[in-house]
Amino acid sequence: MLDIKVEKTQCPKEKPGKDDPLLFGTIFTDHMFVMDYDEEKGWYDPRIVPYADLTLSPAATIFHYGQGVFEGLKAYNSENGNVNLFRPDMNAKRSNRSSDRLCIPEIPEEDYIQAIEQLVALDKDWIPCEPDHSLYIRPFIIGTDPFLGLKTSRYYQFIIILSPVGPYYPEGLDPVSIWIEDDYVRAVRGGIGEAKTGGNYAASILSQVKAHDEGYSQVLWLDGVERKYIEEVGAMNIFFKIAGKVVTPKLNGSILPGITRDSVIELCKEWGYEVEEKRISIDEIYEAHKAGLLEEVWGTGTAAVISPVGKLRWGDVIMQVKDGGIGELSHKLYDTVSGIQLGRIEDTHGWIVEIK
Repeated sequence: MLDIKVEKTQCPKEKPGKDDPLLFGTIFTDHMFVMDYDEEKGWYDPRIVPYADLTLSPAATIFHYGQGVFEGLKAYNSENGNVNLFRPDMNAKRSNRSSDRLCIPEIPEEDYIQAIEQLVALDKDWIPCEPDHSLYIRPFIIGTDPFLGLKTSRYYQFIIILSPVGPYYPEGLDPVSIWIEDDYVRAVRGGIGEAKTGGNYAASILSQVKAHDEGYSQVLWLDGVERKYIEEVGAMNIFFKIAGKVVTPKLNGSILPGITRDSVIELCKEWGYEVEEKRISIDEIYEAHKAGLLEEVWGTGTAAVISPVGKLRWGDVIMQVKDGGIGELSHKLYDTVSGIQLGRIEDTHGWIVEIK
């Protein structure tokens, strides 16, 4: 168990008003968690301090070689008066898998979760009470070695910051439009696609700009070898309901293993749906749409939870899904997952960690 020192801010910030727009990731709470690492000491000096800028050498590893990983989860005001975290153990596990891929020292899961819980408990008054609002939690680890050479860093910092947020998409649960990218690629098997690291997201920016310019909310990536098999959407995993069956791309080493993805698969199986994780070609989706069998499409992720898809564009082909409306299953999934997170629905899976 960590012995976390706490230094409370002497200058609390003004919290956003009830009617202030909470643009995702633009406002930050009063405090942050910091813990250091060096090769001789291991992880040491865990502390909660006032939120402030970092002081790093311009030669720090993170700036030049990208040795860093991050996570994302949320804290919710529960209807029973407590604060809920949704499956933080999965974030701790995934963070360590990402760290292994980038040669970053692991953090014990119980320490990772303790740091999140203690920071959220201190700043829980920042959690918005409005519907579809929450406190976004961003843990990250960066290499801080001041050395211009390609090797593993000798020093790291583990930092957690908090941000009150509204809905990730301004349109809320309204179906989004997806641009299918068949030129650029995000990741390949054997690369870092399954690690939650900044390089994956940097590789997606150009296509995201192109999609936005064409009026689309997100990019659907195809595989990096044959450019035909569906992988994931922007910051989300993707699901299709075809002729009553739920289908999602199989984790193959280039797809991020989403926590909401795992939860949705478990729920769909409980509700009696056949769920298949497999390689899905874009041609298969097109043929299903042409035959009238493509019933629903939705993305899953921490930020949006469930994001119904109303339209897919593949080159000159535009596939309208469910007449552009919300599907019954994706709506049920959103209500169930968000209901568990907010304490409206009983958690029978052991997914919720309460902070009292």
